[in-house]
Amino acid sequence: MSEDTPGEDASEETTADESAPDDTPARYDRTTRHPTPGPRNSLHDWPSHRSPLVVAFNYALIWLVRVSPSLRLKRRLLSAIGVDVGEGVSWGLEATPDVFWPNYITLGDDVIVGYDATLLCHEFLQEEYRTGEVVLGDRAMIGAGAIVLPGVHVGADAQVAANSLVAHDVPPGATVAGVPAEVVSETDSDAEDVTDD
Repeated sequence: MSEDTPGEDASEETTADESAPDDTPARYDRTTRHPTPGPRNSLHDWPSHRSPLVVAFNYALIWLVRVSPSLRLKRRLLSAIGVDVGEGVSWGLEATPDVFWPNYITLGDDVIVGYDATLLCHEFLQEEYRTGEVVLGDRAMIGAGAIVLPGVHVGADAQVAANSLVAHDVPPGATVAGVPAEVVSETDSDAEDVTDD
């Protein structure tokens, strides 16, 4: 099993549920399913899927990321655990990247991740676990306390309101809010300037 490459695993795995309805969020198409047969749930079995030493190392650095007031130090620590960090990223106090697969996170330039927000790249379920990359486009903003689920892409200049649960992709320039988060406003990037003749 690879520790560093998204989507690679020595165990049997499948991609999105082929029987899912047409309105299934695109994030499911980007998640990898890892069956965990046996009498117990997939969380119980996590040490056989991810090295406990890697998780302990990630946890220690994530704790420092959560409490450090220095944005420069936060960016360095996030990079050290595998997060793809763009220039000018601002990571808020108590915000948490995925502890198991932080290397599945991509942060574009000038992204803001607000206080106590969480970016998850895994879901432990009863008979399987899923992994998926989380991508935040340039200048995307994640509000305080928001949770972004595995496989979600947040477009450039998009905004996620505080305490939202992001289970669907967020279009570029859109603002989403709620549980689950839904689009409350969009920026029409194709609109032309109107001038008087």
